[in-house]
Amino acid sequence: MTVRAGIVVTGTEVLTGRITDKNGPWVAERLFAMGVDVAHITICGDRPEDLTAQLRFLADEGVSLIVTTGGLGPTADDLTVATVAEFTGRPLQLDEPLRDHIADIIRRWQGRGGSESASAATLAGIDKQAMIPQGAQPIPPTGTAPGVAVPAGEDSRARGRLPAVLVLPGPPPELQAMWPNAITAPPIVDAVAGHPDMRQDTIRMFGLPEADLAEGLRAAPGRVPGFDQLEITTCLRRGELEIVTRYPTSAAEDYTALADFLTELYPTQTFSTDGSTIDDQVAALLAGRLIATAESCTGGMVAARLTDRAGSSAYVQGGVVSYSNDVKFNSLGVPASMLDEFGAVSEPVAAAMAEGVMARLGVDTAISTTGIAGPGGETPGKPVGTVCFGIGVAGRPTLTRTLHLPGNRAAVRERSTTIAFHLLAGALRADGAS
Repeated sequence: MTVRAGIVVTGTEVLTGRITDKNGPWVAERLFAMGVDVAHITICGDRPEDLTAQLRFLADEGVSLIVTTGGLGPTADDLTVATVAEFTGRPLQLDEPLRDHIADIIRRWQGRGGSESASAATLAGIDKQAMIPQGAQPIPPTGTAPGVAVPAGEDSRARGRLPAVLVLPGPPPELQAMWPNAITAPPIVDAVAGHPDMRQDTIRMFGLPEADLAEGLRAAPGRVPGFDQLEITTCLRRGELEIVTRYPTSAAEDYTALADFLTELYPTQTFSTDGSTIDDQVAALLAGRLIATAESCTGGMVAARLTDRAGSSAYVQGGVVSYSNDVKFNSLGVPASMLDEFGAVSEPVAAAMAEGVMARLGVDTAISTTGIAGPGGETPGKPVGTVCFGIGVAGRPTLTRTLHLPGNRAAVRERSTTIAFHLLAGALRADGAS
């Protein structure tokens, strides 16, 4: 039996685009991994009537669970709990243990700031956050706002039943920290009971056109037993192809057959069958090394992606953004004669940039990028999208590569960063194998 859910992201700041929604996709991914199908993700403003309309829409769609995010603060415009209570026909009531718990959190915060007395406004806000619908279960706050799990029930205004409602806070760190407790609350466990025991696995490929992957997948039903039990989605992300497959645990052997089929069909393009990203793999390959970057067209994006990971200080030494020829010459030691003869966008310059940053920062590994991201800047023989890469590994000849990348400026820069990671991973694997 398939269990379906809907997600309502509240907040005028999200609706107007001032803040990008991170909660909807995050919650959907977790629900999918649990075997729950997400039918809809909707976004609405902070007005109660708009939230009520979304709740009614999802209830009419027959979902078993609605998850809301946002609108749980202490101020008058945080109305999600009150709106859900009215929609489900459950009067609000004060949960005194919850109130005491929130008050303790507030006192600890105020104590750090040198004050231990709460104002009347603060006390009123605590009371407001401790009001929950009758029969619902509070979920302990990870900030100051608790979540609420409302059981499914009868709809007094129409035929049928109302779905269970899980009310979560809006700040992503609070929501994510609350999630483990939220999904084990009895009303939520009851709502998703009966969903199949599902697994989700990811294969990642690089350098394969989407059309070629689609052709391969069209041939899979004749080669993979139980193919119809596999729910496959593909996505182009950062220049890579992700093949995400969700399936019942009983179809594990069928998924293995699919993975074997795809890796045999595209052996050189498949770089991950265990869900690891190229960032994961580069981090592992850099263990015991020091790396530096020398970037022109990517403007520091390679260094930023390397240092996105906690613990990257163990292997990232630093980087130089050498956007101008003067910086290439003065900071990286690229010969002026080389710049004049070959131009800044050339493999000799990319190699010299990588070797220069290795020497100046005292590292054994380097990445360099130099190119024309556009929309202007093209020269004869070097159209927009031309990017040259240099990969330096101590004791080996510097690897260079020139590619012509499609897309606008942002796409060229992002794809260049991904390509740099793949070139680096290939060079480090080759070094390790020698």
